[in-house]
Amino acid sequence: MSRSIRRAGQGGSAAEPGWFAAWGEAWDRFWFTPADPLPLAIVRIVAGTLLAWSCAVWLLDVDAFFGPHGWLRDGDVWRMNDQPWQWSWFFALSSPTAVRVLVLITLIAAVCLAAGLATPVAAWVALVGFLAAVNRTPLTVFGFDDALGMLLIPVAIGPAGAVLSLDRRLGFATSGDEPSVSANIALRLLQVHLCVVYFFSGIAKLLGASWWEGTALWGAAANSRYRTLDITWLARHPLLVNLLTLSTVFWEVSYPALVWPRLTRRLAIAMGIFVHLGIGVAMGMMEFALAMIAANLAFVPATTWRSILWELPADRSRH
Repeated sequence: MSRSIRRAGQGGSAAEPGWFAAWGEAWDRFWFTPADPLPLAIVRIVAGTLLAWSCAVWLLDVDAFFGPHGWLRDGDVWRMNDQPWQWSWFFALSSPTAVRVLVLITLIAAVCLAAGLATPVAAWVALVGFLAAVNRTPLTVFGFDDALGMLLIPVAIGPAGAVLSLDRRLGFATSGDEPSVSANIALRLLQVHLCVVYFFSGIAKLLGASWWEGTALWGAAANSRYRTLDITWLARHPLLVNLLTLSTVFWEVSYPALVWPRLTRRLAIAMGIFVHLGIGVAMGMMEFALAMIAANLAFVPATTWRSILWELPADRSRH
């Protein structure tokens, strides 16, 4: 650092190599420092469980979701998406029996993923099955599906079955729970993705006048067809509605700046859990709430998880 300062004093161009080198070292530390896979295992359990739940819902009426004569016909899907990369194995295999088998394969993969059994294979089969399903029925895709996809990608990339898994118990997880670069890359992808989602979600809210006025949350509370919990008592507390609305926007926009420093990380995560639990309880979107909470928990250090779960002694050198 001192050499860079001296070079800066001698001339602006001489300081550039030192700045680029420091930036490159920071980039390398951020992405390629070995990390404990335990937080990724927590995300794996939640993602597998939520995907299994989705598969169970699909199985209630498979033909309507994915059949050739369901709510959305094959030709209608292509006209809606208009993208050649919107692949789905339901387009090629559309018989009722084949559709049920494909959904069952995804369900089995999701259960194995949650349990950590044959995790690498289960993670990729679950991801492919999930993508095939959402590409087949774009009209049924909502925030929960987007959040679930955000969880499944890093789980497939990293060693999600290295710990808290049947693979570990049965001795199939050969890498063990040692810190690894792949675990760090997977967690960083999820963390960065979450920051992007929150930031642009907050920016999009700022395009609406009701968010600036502090009344947007009342619109959701007053919609009797949308909510699952009667919170119309908020009408008697307009200042509270204003506070909750403006706090939500501020938290989303500032999340990328608050979640990385240790000083404010707990506040950002706690706010995320509070907001999403409120959405899940009051608006009936508990699956979406759990998926987003799981994404937030990717920021919780492995040492904290180990102290909570008592699975292994907390090793602060892995933080």
